[in-house]
Amino acid sequence: MAGKRVTVQGIFAADLTFRATGIPGWGETLLGDHFQVGPGGKGSNQAIAAARLGAEVVFITKLGRDMFGELARRTYAAEGVSDRHIHESSDHTTGAAAIVVDAVRGENAIVVVPGASDALTLAEVESAAADIGVSSVFLTQFELKLPVVERGIRIAAERGVKVILNPAPAVTVATPIYASVDYLTPNESEARLLSGLPVDSVAEAARAADFFLAHGARNVLITLGARGVLVKNAQLCEHVPAVEAGRVVDTTGAGDAFNAGFAVALAEGADLISATRFGCAVAGVAVTRFGTAPAMPRREEVEALLGGGDR
Repeated sequence: MAGKRVTVQGIFAADLTFRATGIPGWGETLLGDHFQVGPGGKGSNQAIAAARLGAEVVFITKLGRDMFGELARRTYAAEGVSDRHIHESSDHTTGAAAIVVDAVRGENAIVVVPGASDALTLAEVESAAADIGVSSVFLTQFELKLPVVERGIRIAAERGVKVILNPAPAVTVATPIYASVDYLTPNESEARLLSGLPVDSVAEAARAADFFLAHGARNVLITLGARGVLVKNAQLCEHVPAVEAGRVVDTTGAGDAFNAGFAVALAEGADLISATRFGCAVAGVAVTRFGTAPAMPRREEVEALLGGGDR
């Protein structure tokens, strides 16, 4: 199983999801038609999705000692995600996210408070070095504090582990961080904010990808929602279409589903384009369901969608 291990570093946040016909402005109250609480946080979603797809998953994070922390631990036990690098804080509450989903379009707006995850220390990341070193893929995002993100990336890079950086949410970073990244996976808005370039078409996405390649990233995958993914490196530039699995009802977590599927496929030895298609299929199933972690598909569903496997 070591060859299929995916280590994910990120946050857990309890998702408080509200579905309504719009997003209220400041000072406005809007009646919604659905509410639920469930496990979320980009790193946590990605870890759960990767486990459902068949990977051995180690998750690095920090929780509070509260009801949301208990929700996280119950979830990981049920999903088969290792908790040996999940730390606890008695001084911070577990992270939480307020998510408003447009009931008609399925699009979303999110506010995240990382909570205890913000207290994850460099020493705690270092304590996971052995597990990171025997992984096939290391996956992280920008929801943790930047020094913690950078330390995890460097540990993986120094040990020859493939590094996927999902730069979400987009934050200002020193461009040298990209030199340690094998696969950079921004969405349209993140690519725009980080590169300073427009990303309103596939051609513009390719030019934005050049910015990241010029600063050291070895492969750039810009996710374009319903338009699929633009993949570019020094040798190729290819547009991979989205994979449709039914009516889109909730795009929350689509990027997490893609990143998890992409990571698992890479861990299993798939080439770049095949891994991208697999990630698109995972996202394609996820957006037909409400929620984040609960919407992540299992392996057999993705393979059925791809007609027995695209990789």
